[in-house]
Amino acid sequence: MVNVRVAAVAGVLIGLVGLGVPAAAAPQAVALPVVDMEAVLKAAQIDPRRADSAITPGSGDSVRLVERALAAKGHLASTYVDGHFGTRTIDAYAAYQRSLGYTGLDASGMPGPTSLRLLGETTYTVTRVVSAGSRVTYHSALMNTRTKAMLVEAERLLGRSLGITQGSYNPGGVPGSAGTHDGGGALDISVSGMTATTRTTVARVLRQVGFAAWIRTPAQGFDYHIHAIALGDPDLSTGARNQAGDYYLGFNGLANRGPDDGPVVTPKRTWEEYSRL
Repeated sequence: MVNVRVAAVAGVLIGLVGLGVPAAAAPQAVALPVVDMEAVLKAAQIDPRRADSAITPGSGDSVRLVERALAAKGHLASTYVDGHFGTRTIDAYAAYQRSLGYTGLDASGMPGPTSLRLLGETTYTVTRVVSAGSRVTYHSALMNTRTKAMLVEAERLLGRSLGITQGSYNPGGVPGSAGTHDGGGALDISVSGMTATTRTTVARVLRQVGFAAWIRTPAQGFDYHIHAIALGDPDLSTGARNQAGDYYLGFNGLANRGPDDGPVVTPKRTWEEYSRL
């Protein structure tokens, strides 16, 4: 009997459609808002280093979606859902990462692709995903595949190989590095045998492909070398993240936060932005 009734109803519906009467519209899936991971990472580097609560251009909408999701999980007070990825949001994101069971570098407050997707799985989708990649050895130094790709491109542009005196993922390796090499995206590059002009050229090209790069000098308390931080690397240590933010804001990446003393490159681009050119 049930099958007969179903068939009869189906027949009526087909007949109505044939007479020009529209059938009921099928339910439509609601599109979720989109979080731009590149924009969120940029804000997570810059905003904690600002002297105010300004919003990094182009990041506000995405950051607010992340902050709302953090607030919904009880990690962030609603007062700070403002589009500014400052220290409160960094701390909240780190607490969320710990709630997933992450520790150490994986719970630094710097959004990674997996944690960002899990945070918004019912409230937003993620675009322009940035991954640090796997860990590899290049020029006898440990780094991730994203950093290696950046370095290889810089070497191609320069037409020369670059020596690495300190790579990434080297916690406590060089005390004078202040933890910047504890995570990914950090390199110290040898300038042995380079003229002052060549050192500046190398730093400029590193900046062009997405590094914050400075020539460190004896006057600053270092042996000559180039210190480079890969902008937007999700594996940056807290110290490296702060240096990246300072680079965007026009500082030298040192504790004194002096003016940027490196070659001017405008605009300042990440590896992903450079790759899209």
